[in-house]
Amino acid sequence: MTEDQLFCAGLLLLVTLQRLIELVIASRNTRALLAEGAYEIGRGHYPAIVFLHTAWLAVLWAFVLFGLTLFQVWAAIAYLTVLGLRIWTMASLGRYWTTRIIVVPHAPLVRAGPYRFLRHPNYLVVVLEIALLPLALGSWPLALGFTVVNVILLAWRIKVENSALASRR
Repeated sequence: MTEDQLFCAGLLLLVTLQRLIELVIASRNTRALLAEGAYEIGRGHYPAIVFLHTAWLAVLWAFVLFGLTLFQVWAAIAYLTVLGLRIWTMASLGRYWTTRIIVVPHAPLVRAGPYRFLRHPNYLVVVLEIALLPLALGSWPLALGFTVVNVILLAWRIKVENSALASRR
């Protein structure tokens, strides 16, 4: 492996581990919220989102393993910057952060952290991540393709989530 490919593999390994840790956190939070009387909405789109994110990582790993990457420092730095926004968003939601749409009756909406400025900062983070990671690995076609599909799925998800939270705004 070249130095370039090692940087790509290292960045992708970091992202893969981050996503696995997030799934553990999300699963724990989801179980706790449901046990407290919360309920899930929007189950119909969730498998498509899981498939998209799994395919995104799998394709990027294939590119790394077949030596089809070219490390782009600017995009890697931008990705890591967005990762900071992801951490801020998750910390602001705390125990309410999940990968699913979980409605907690009578709980106030979170308005701290990035939620002071944006209604859906986590979705902005996801759009940027889906685009920036392939760019960091030198593939603008993958960035474009996955971003288009991601935006379509997020538009569906945001519509469902906004509908569920409308009475609490």
